[in-house]
Amino acid sequence: MFLRLIFACALLCVAPIASAAITLDSLRVEHADTPTYVDVARPRFAWIVHSDANGTVQTGYRIHVSRQGRTVWDSGTMASARSFDIAYGGPPLVPGERYDWHVDVTTSDGATSASSTFDTALDDAGWHAARWIGKGDDSLPAPLLRKSFRVDGDVDRAMLYVAAGGYADVSLDGRPVSDAVLSPGFTDYDKRVEVVATEVTLAPGEHVLSVELGRGFYGLTNRNVWHWESAPWHGRPRMRSLLRIRYANGRTQDIASDASWQVADGPTRRDDLYGGETYDARLSRPRDWKAATELPAPRGKLVAQTEQPIRVVETLAASAVTEPKPGIYVFAFPRVIAGWAAFAVSGPAGTAIDARYGEKLLPDGTVDARDEHHYFKDGFQTDRLILAGERLRWHPRFSYKGFRYVQVDGWPGGKPSLDAITAQVVHTDVAVTGRFDSANALLNWIHRAAVDTMLNNLHGIPTDTPMYEKNGWTGDGMLGADMFLRNFDAGRLFTKWLRDIADTRTAEGAPLLIAPNPGWGKVRAPTWHAAYVFIPWSLWMATGDSQPIAEHIAGIDRYVAMEDARSPGGIAETELGDWVSPETDPAGENAPEDKRVAATAYLYGMQRRTADMLRLVGSNARAAWFDAQASRVKDAFNARFLDRAAARYRGEGDKGYRQAHNLLALAFGLVPDDLVTTVAAGVAADAKARGDHLDTGALATKVILPVLTATGHADEAWAIATQDTFPSWGFWRANGATSLWEHWKLASRSRGHYFLGTVDDWLYGDVAGLRPIEPGWRRFEVRPGLTAFLDHASAAVATPYGEASVAWRKVAGGLDVEVQVPVGAEAVLVVHGSPARTLGSGRHRLSFP
Repeated sequence: MFLRLIFACALLCVAPIASAAITLDSLRVEHADTPTYVDVARPRFAWIVHSDANGTVQTGYRIHVSRQGRTVWDSGTMASARSFDIAYGGPPLVPGERYDWHVDVTTSDGATSASSTFDTALDDAGWHAARWIGKGDDSLPAPLLRKSFRVDGDVDRAMLYVAAGGYADVSLDGRPVSDAVLSPGFTDYDKRVEVVATEVTLAPGEHVLSVELGRGFYGLTNRNVWHWESAPWHGRPRMRSLLRIRYANGRTQDIASDASWQVADGPTRRDDLYGGETYDARLSRPRDWKAATELPAPRGKLVAQTEQPIRVVETLAASAVTEPKPGIYVFAFPRVIAGWAAFAVSGPAGTAIDARYGEKLLPDGTVDARDEHHYFKDGFQTDRLILAGERLRWHPRFSYKGFRYVQVDGWPGGKPSLDAITAQVVHTDVAVTGRFDSANALLNWIHRAAVDTMLNNLHGIPTDTPMYEKNGWTGDGMLGADMFLRNFDAGRLFTKWLRDIADTRTAEGAPLLIAPNPGWGKVRAPTWHAAYVFIPWSLWMATGDSQPIAEHIAGIDRYVAMEDARSPGGIAETELGDWVSPETDPAGENAPEDKRVAATAYLYGMQRRTADMLRLVGSNARAAWFDAQASRVKDAFNARFLDRAAARYRGEGDKGYRQAHNLLALAFGLVPDDLVTTVAAGVAADAKARGDHLDTGALATKVILPVLTATGHADEAWAIATQDTFPSWGFWRANGATSLWEHWKLASRSRGHYFLGTVDDWLYGDVAGLRPIEPGWRRFEVRPGLTAFLDHASAAVATPYGEASVAWRKVAGGLDVEVQVPVGAEAVLVVHGSPARTLGSGRHRLSFP
């Protein structure tokens, strides 16, 4: 998609190690470690080969799959270097069973093997006895469900399967069955309902399975501007569960959800994702239990939750407690997070404590928990605790907040101690697999803030602020997809979210603005709809998985063709352009420029990318049609917007020179070859005239530094990146930021928003100089581009083959570079002034004059 310039390359090699130790790890099925609910007919296997020798290559493999000690499939010995996404080729797998799998791998330096397991999903017959249950009225308290049962023998294995409309907090004998929270995952419940499978331990005797149900996005009642309270699937919380017990003697016992379960209103009197929770500890032991009510099933089909669970991943101690007004206490924490507060408090029965959460403080020192835009009718980011007269330890179960500060009113006994409240960090528990470091403290801060902000916005989907919206805005996720996939093991989450985007498509084929979607936001915005087109490609490049392309290409084809058809003369329209450029209202608005420039650039980019994907799946004739349409759009774009004499792009109603117009034209390859140099020079000159500042919103911020660096203006890219006055990332840092903001201005609504932080792409790709050339990083480039401006930098990414990394450092008289190439991949090292070669697997240490 983005501008690429081809340079001559050079490289030095080191001698291979004489002997090698070969090991395997990261055995995965469908990109997950030991998954417990695999619902695909032909699951795919993967592993990573490690060798302590340079130049090792895998030469073959053999996969053996068995159940209960009996062979199900033997791949035979395959002479292949492939080590991931290898599809099962045996007979149909039995539902609801555990399979063992073993792989033998041969390499040029020896052989090794490893084993793992996976469990298959239940089919309709397996679920047959389980009913959807909940409570029989629409009152607000969260229902508690329970079922007593007896285990009358030694248990070989017990699996608990849970699906829910909303959230299901499940306990066995009073202890959580897992550390997952806000579970199962969130979808369009009319299309898909996610299932979580957990292995539990059972001893002979009496047991109680209990579930508290939360509303989530299924039964949300707080009226809001997106109309989640009236989503097509909306209803009271419900769940479907099956506990399958396999005894040592081979017998099976099922504990299924049905009307034999009991239900009661619990102590959570109100739960709302946006508004918060009310918890009355006096009602923690309900007495009025009734038979559970069978409820209609959600219309969506049951599917595996393939994205990682949401968990409490860290607990932060408060850094200060202040009293800005009498009886009002504010707890401050080290950084902006997504999560909730955990309370330890004692007081008289009936004492009510209100806790308000916010990312910043008002001038009087109280927490800014205002809903300034009136998004919500019935409360915002506020928990209420009502004490029972004994010490209470409590945290919310069904709502998370974006915050750095917690303000408490009504705290009993005077000023609370510093440890009375802690902050629990809550997000999808993706592994942090990327690393970046450099000699520049500001760049390191930008990267750390980007990582924290992205994690704060991962809750089963990539979200738009954990405080205000919690929605999966498509344009935001598209802009951030590359840096999410580079920094985290986020492939499964984005593959799931891509299906959510597909679920939102209108009858005409266009996605809506947020995914999942309650029926809101049917506007034309190809700049945001492009997520449906570009994310499959980002997944392929980052993970090597082409399945999302194959799954969605028909829908992508239909949408992009429709977007072309409604763009008369090849010029597209959009409601959303380069959002939140520096001069805009900090509440959020489009840049003061002609939005058709961005819309048409994105139309062209989508046409080219659609053609690429069609060629990948073998539809060459259709790809040629999209290429022809793209050429037509390119001609129209330049005829309408290019001022050839001035070597710049301009639109109607523009407020002065617009960096975004020219950057998007360069990034998408729309600029005529003879004008690339002068158009790029114009961007650099405009930034220089602004005191080395960018003037871009979300769309163009992603490309400004890579484009400037690629077109010979690395000095201006560096000056912009290291700026510390408005507008810049350094300006945020200078004003106490611990995260990325939604706007360049201090009055930014949210201080937990990642889409202006795509500078992280440049940190990896240009500062450290690490970027993929081929899908899955099978070939990658190491091209440090900013060696003139700092002394050292390093970066690492996880690839399907293992970790790829670079570390470079200036030394007397030259540059030392260390490159790690995983087995199965190769690297091309390009250092200015030196010839290039290809590096095979291993660790390479090189010196350049």
